[in-house]
Amino acid sequence: MFDFLKKLVSKKPKKKVKPAAPPKKVKVAVAKPKPAAPPKKVKVAVAKPKPAAPPKKVKVAVAKPKPAVIETKKDEKKGFFSFTEKIKKGLTKTRENLGNQLTNLFKSKKIDESFFEELEMILLTADVGIQATELLIQQVRLKVKEGNVQDESKLKIILKDCLTEILIPIESPLKVDKNLPFVIMVVGVNGTGKTTTIGKLTKLLQNEGKKVLIAAGDTYRAAATEQLSIWGERNNVEVMSHATADPSSVIFDAINSAKAKNIDVVIADTAGRLPTQKNLIDEITKIKRVITKCHEEAPQEILLVLDANTGQNAITQLKIFNEALGITGLIMTKLDGTAKGGVLAAIAKELPTPVRFIGVGEGIDDLREFKAKEYAKGMFE
Repeated sequence: MFDFLKKLVSKKPKKKVKPAAPPKKVKVAVAKPKPAAPPKKVKVAVAKPKPAAPPKKVKVAVAKPKPAVIETKKDEKKGFFSFTEKIKKGLTKTRENLGNQLTNLFKSKKIDESFFEELEMILLTADVGIQATELLIQQVRLKVKEGNVQDESKLKIILKDCLTEILIPIESPLKVDKNLPFVIMVVGVNGTGKTTTIGKLTKLLQNEGKKVLIAAGDTYRAAATEQLSIWGERNNVEVMSHATADPSSVIFDAINSAKAKNIDVVIADTAGRLPTQKNLIDEITKIKRVITKCHEEAPQEILLVLDANTGQNAITQLKIFNEALGITGLIMTKLDGTAKGGVLAAIAKELPTPVRFIGVGEGIDDLREFKAKEYAKGMFE
């Protein structure tokens, strides 16, 4: 029976299933973007520049040139006295020392033999030196006798005139010759003021229209190169230095550089050394040989810088440096700080050497050309 039912069921017609209808397409209305309206042209009113008004003619009153005035003797005298006053100021201590002692001498004694003995001691304490003092006393004796001098002021005039006569032979200004570069070798013991003097000398030469180059040959003292660099900046000149400890090479390169750049003057600094230090004296003679090798006629000037405070010891220094190098000129520094200004008279009589300059102050313009008459006047007037 069950089999019959199964057959019956299987014979029933199968219902056809209709396929699902495809989804209808929905049209979506997309708004088309309207093209942007072109920007409206805006008319900008530009103000036309008005033509600049022509400049008004200004009448300038031009002073008619006055005829050139020739310098009178009065103008020359003004410059002369300004120079003399500077020397006088620098020799204040020496002058006051001599003046006070001479005043006391006149108060206590008449002009007789004991007077001249006292005068001799006064001159010796001012480091005038034995030979110069003897000559001064001899000349003063003669002129006192001739003029019957009995007062202090007249005696000072006699001393001034006699000292001028002693100093005139060593009055010799520095002259830069045409065989350039003119090489100045600066030497001296420690502490005489070589580095500062080089800075002042550079300024003085520049005032004469010279082009200067400085060679930092003091390679033993680091501060020396720094000081020269400061002076170089102040004077607007080149300072040549090396890291090497060989001063000869520094100076050699400086001279060659000066040749290439048409420099007029090379100032070569050297390390300070005592006359007793033979190895250092030998070294400085080597520097001189190297300079000559680089420039046949150089060094044209070998300047020894002396400190006036050393008094008679300055003569000892001069002798040793002169034997080693052949000193051509002297610069006496620090005269403003000592009462021993008479040392130049001692040099004039014992070892006559041209005195180029004297230092009478710390300012850059306080290096002055040596003038015998002004120097003697500064000591006694």
